[in-house]
This record gives sequence, C-alpha cells and structure tokens, in this order.
Amino acid sequence: MVRKLKMAKTSNGGFSLLELLISMTMTITVMGIATALLAQALNVRTRTNANTDALADAQRAINIMSREIANAGFNLNSNGIVGGDTATDAHGNSTIRLRSNGNRFDESVSTEARNGIGVVGEDAGEDFEYFIYRAQNTNLLARYDRYTVAGGSSTVLANRLDGLHLHYFDQKVSYNTSGCDISGVSAAEVAPDVAKYLVIAVCVELDAVGTPGSAGFQPAKSVLLVSDVALRNSSLPTY
Repeated sequence: MVRKLKMAKTSNGGFSLLELLISMTMTITVMGIATALLAQALNVRTRTNANTDALADAQRAINIMSREIANAGFNLNSNGIVGGDTATDAHGNSTIRLRSNGNRFDESVSTEARNGIGVVGEDAGEDFEYFIYRAQNTNLLARYDRYTVAGGSSTVLANRLDGLHLHYFDQKVSYNTSGCDISGVSAAEVAPDVAKYLVIAVCVELDAVGTPGSAGFQPAKSVLLVSDVALRNSSLPTY
C-alpha cells in the first residue's frame, strides 16, 4: 500500500504596509527626540564653556591689574597714579593711568630711558591705562601702553564685562560686596593721586544656560570679582 505524505504549508509573509508605517513613525519620533536632547545638551555645554572662559579672562585680567597697580610709582616721587587721567565715565566705569620708572637702573637702555619716561620701545610698561571699551554687544577691558610702539598700542584683556569700578583709600579697608560693586566701606575714599590702597571691582556678565523650565537651567547673571591692592611705592617719597 502506498502512503501519501502531506507537506505542511509554511507562511513567509512579511510586515504589512500599516505595520511598516507605524514602526517608521515611532523610529522617526524617537530619533527626533534624541536629536533635540543632544542639540540642547551641546548648546548648554557651549554656553557653559563660554561663561567659564569669560570668568577665566576676567580673573587673569584682575591679576595683571593688581600686579601692575601695586608696582606703580616705582622710582618716582608719587604713587604712580596720574590723577588727571584717572576718572569715572558716564556709565560708572573707571579708567586708571599708571606710571613707573622700571628701568631706572637698567644699563642696557639709554640714559634718557633710565632718567625718565617717554622713550618708545625702551619705556614700554612704564606709562599705561586700564579702561572699559564699549563694543557693540559687550564691554571690553583694555590696556593701553603709550610707549610700546610709536603711537601706543592697546590690548584686550577680558570681554563680556558689566563694569570696572576702582576705589581709592589712604589705608586698608573692609567692605561688603553687593551687585556689581562694593558697599559699606570702612573708610572714606580719597583722590587717586594720594591713595595708598585700592580696591578693584570687576563685574562679569554671564549668559543664561539652558531653557527656562528645563532641568539645570541657569538664568543670566553677573558675577563680581574683587581684588585689594596696596600701593607699595606710595609712601617711599616720605622716607
């Protein structure tokens, strides 16, 4: 007797068109959300890095200012601050002009440079200013040196500043910090050209980080950096 074998039928059917549309829609949605989150994270990182750079620039600038202001008046009969060119502008920002005769005993320079200030090239760093330069979208802290080259030269030390405030005293003082300046100072200010102690207050503008309502959002704000400087050469003429 011959037996007939029945073969089982198999189905090789794929996804239906509706299933493909649903899966593609879900994939695109997930990818869109992931891309948006990644872009937001990169934007936050960029703004955070920019804020960090702005603070670092301001800190470097205030260190340079503190060192050079402290050395003002070296080999001169004054504290080194030029009162007539040291003032506060209409926006409350300060300008300070400083002088010193740093190469007084340097025999590698000319006699004129050793005995005075005004020789281009040789007297670089002996007559300069710190000031705020108002650019289109920000404030720049700049340094102008009169005798580095003919006609002088300017260097930007920091950007994105809210302000530069300089306070002059004849003694060491205590104070409070609030907003973008100091307050509650323990002694009255004096004229710049007779000062023995100086307080530098630099206010740095920081951009907002993130989106309002999102996790980790930080609103735009200003950070105050302060440095106290004793004018080490201010009392030398009296000795």
